Amino acid sequence: MCVLAHPDDESLGTGGTLAKYASEGVETFVVTATRGERGRFGDVEPRPGPDVVGRAREAELRAAAGVLGVKEVSFLDYLDADLDQAPPQEVIEKIAGHICRIRPQVVVTFGPDGAYGHPDHIAISQFTAAAIVRAAGASDEGSGSDRSAHAVSKCYHITWDEQNWTAYQLAFKKLSSKVDGVERLAVVHPSWLITTIVDASAHWETVWRAVQCHKTQMSVYGRLSELTPEEHKALWGRQSFYRVFSTVNGGRTRETDLFEGLR
Repeated sequence: MCVLAHPDDESLGTGGTLAKYASEGVETFVVTATRGERGRFGDVEPRPGPDVVGRAREAELRAAAGVLGVKEVSFLDYLDADLDQAPPQEVIEKIAGHICRIRPQVVVTFGPDGAYGHPDHIAISQFTAAAIVRAAGASDEGSGSDRSAHAVSKCYHITWDEQNWTAYQLAFKKLSSKVDGVERLAVVHPSWLITTIVDASAHWETVWRAVQCHKTQMSVYGRLSELTPEEHKALWGRQSFYRVFSTVNGGRTRETDLFEGLR
C-alpha cells in the first residue's frame, strides 16, 4: 500500500515499484489524501475551479493506476495544500481504516522531508506513521469500530540517492517548495541511509505510460518527451527507499526487495 498526497505521486514517486510488484502478482493499493485541486491544469486560461481540476486529476490518477496494475485507488477527501491543517485524529483514523481493511504487509509513504519540503508530503508521512500504530491496536481501544487490528510488517520512506536525483534533475525543473517565505529544496540522501533499492528497469515503459496519463501536469513535464529510452530507464527503472521498520528482517545489508523477510 502506498499512502501518498496527490495524483501523480503514485507514478512519479513509486511507479516503478508498483508496476514491478503488480507484474509479480502482488496486490497493490494506492491511498491518496487529496485530488490535487490546486495543482496545474495544463495551459488553460482562465484556470477552472478546484472542483473541475479535482475531478480531472482523479480521473488521471485512476487511469495511471490502471496502467501500473494497481488493484484499488482510495481517496481521503482532503483539500490540496491544506493537508497539514486537517484534523489529525480524523486523518489518522481514515488511513488506519484502510490499513485494517486491506491488511497490507508493506506500507510506503514519503519521508519526513516530504521529498522537497512539500507540506502535504510531510503531513501524509506523519499521519501514515501514526495510522500504522493506530491500526495495530485498532480493536483494543473501544473506539466503537468493529474492525480487526492489523500490524503492518514493514514500512518504507521514499528516498532520493545520487543516481535517482541526477536522473530527476535531468528531466525536471528544480524541485522546490516555498513555505512561510522559506524555499525548501530536495535533498539527496547519503548512500549509507538507503536501505533498499528496487530494480524496476523492466517496467520503465509502463511507468512512462502512467506518467503520461497525468495530462493536466504535462505542461511542466514537457522535457520528459525529449528523453532518450536510456534516460527514461534511468528515471523510472530504479527506486530507493529507507526501511523505517521491519518486524521480519534487519541488518546493514542493502535490500533489493520490499518483501525481503516475507517471502
